[in-house]
Amino acid sequence: MDILEIESTIQRFAIFAQLDRQAIADVARSSKPRCILRGQAAFDQGEQANAIFLVLNGRFKAIQMDPDGSQIVTRLAGAGDLIGHLSAFNETPYPVTAVAILDGEILAWGRRTFVDLLLRHPQLSLALIRYMGLSIEEAHKRLHEATNEHVERRIAHAILRLVRQGGRPVEGGIEIPFPITRQDIGLMSGTTLQTVSRTLSAWQKNGIVDGGRQHLVLRDPHAIVAIAEEQ
Repeated sequence: MDILEIESTIQRFAIFAQLDRQAIADVARSSKPRCILRGQAAFDQGEQANAIFLVLNGRFKAIQMDPDGSQIVTRLAGAGDLIGHLSAFNETPYPVTAVAILDGEILAWGRRTFVDLLLRHPQLSLALIRYMGLSIEEAHKRLHEATNEHVERRIAHAILRLVRQGGRPVEGGIEIPFPITRQDIGLMSGTTLQTVSRTLSAWQKNGIVDGGRQHLVLRDPHAIVAIAEEQ
């Protein structure tokens, strides 16, 4: 991907949408594009955070490994999302491993390089504050779900987040168009693979969802919303 393609792509993302052409060109020239194949990691948990990344295309799963060997999927990131930025700004190790679940492209900036961009372009600083505020709000919602809601409702919320992040209309429903396993949904909702499998199987019998091991289609999205909101 050349500089002009990078400029054309990033100006469509919300965090860069208010920048003028000169600022967009500065951001693009300062970046280093990378291709990440499915199964590869953009960075690993525990690695010192010295770079900030923007997802241009593809999708990444943030996996956190606890000392006892258990895992949790803390986030899915798609086109227009930043990854690794909080750790880079804090100069701390990455708390997760960012694994590609689809082939994709990312842009990378060194921490100092990105800070210099923020100093040169105040509109970028404001956009970053808004972006981080929305991320914090989403984290608070997930914490509330984990501590206050029963498991079926948590699973429904996890699926609705996947839909918001990339769901697309198909004949007879809404498809999540990237590989997502039942274990991933369990890690996202704080429950076991067995519970997710049992819940999805029941929903499939009732015509609410359909799909295979890594594929999910919502046949009755309104029913999922009703479960999430306990209607």
